[in-house]
Amino acid sequence: MSLRYLAAACQIDRPNPKHRSEIAGRTSIMLTMAERAIVGYRPFGDVRLIAFPEFGHAAPVYETAGELLDKLAVPIPNEHTDRYVEFCKRYRCYIQTGSFLESDTRFPGHVFNTTCLISADGILYKYRKVNPWIPWEVHTSPHDIPDFPDPLFPVADTEIGRIGAAICYDWLFPEAIRELALGGAEVLVRVSAYMDPWGATPPMDWWTVVNRCRAIENLAYVVASNQAASLDNYPPFSWPGGSMIVDYDGRILAQADPGPGEKIVVAGIDIAALRAERERRAGHHMLGHLRTEAYPRQRRPVYPQTGQVPTLADNETAIGKGKTAFDGR
Repeated sequence: MSLRYLAAACQIDRPNPKHRSEIAGRTSIMLTMAERAIVGYRPFGDVRLIAFPEFGHAAPVYETAGELLDKLAVPIPNEHTDRYVEFCKRYRCYIQTGSFLESDTRFPGHVFNTTCLISADGILYKYRKVNPWIPWEVHTSPHDIPDFPDPLFPVADTEIGRIGAAICYDWLFPEAIRELALGGAEVLVRVSAYMDPWGATPPMDWWTVVNRCRAIENLAYVVASNQAASLDNYPPFSWPGGSMIVDYDGRILAQADPGPGEKIVVAGIDIAALRAERERRAGHHMLGHLRTEAYPRQRRPVYPQTGQVPTLADNETAIGKGKTAFDGR
């Protein structure tokens, strides 16, 4: 199997679902986009990896975890992930899903913001957002549950390279993406709902800056899919899109024009070239130059593990405790 292929970053602009009954329709929309990417770009190469944005299936539109569980959360796997598996069998591709709000019987009352890497063989991993966008998001981070039994930063070893994903705000923590790289990830997928003004245009183009920086510091490709909904569709924010694909030297290979609207951007991934660079380079090999023992402060607990189902008030309290634990000295 060739280690050179095309990746597609897809973005959507749809009304925010209010009930899980709407998820099937949203899944159909994303499968249609995936098929268009594969069929439309077939004269130019094989699209093997397709990424969708955060909240592709459901967003935390309610203020409590109880409401999210009642109206939007679903277990994983489910009938929607089954549809993705069948699609991947038909087209021999991999899909990094838009995120679900996930319920898990092992953790009653908790909701996770979860994306799955899916192939013809099924779900290869589930990634649960480690850094919710607090204080507003009341889904649970697996970090906040003591002795959480599953890997926080899973990486899948596939025929198109080693793939890992993280969700939106996770990417503002270089430690999170470094964990994926240290786990062997060669393609880092960003599943994101990144709102204005922190988008793809100066002077606050955090989206573009962070995607490029994480590619450089981890010597990895970045496939970044961003929510591109208008203010009417996903209030109270507007969403800048700008989905992009970046190579391991931080070069932007493709990027959607900023602004709302459903778009697909496609660019080439060359895993063989990446592996050759990682093997050959002596300079600017930040993974090989990493002096882990030099950073003992990063092992000190800051944000508290409560084990409780979070509320908006709990998030505010935890933020205060985290700020106290971090004294800046």
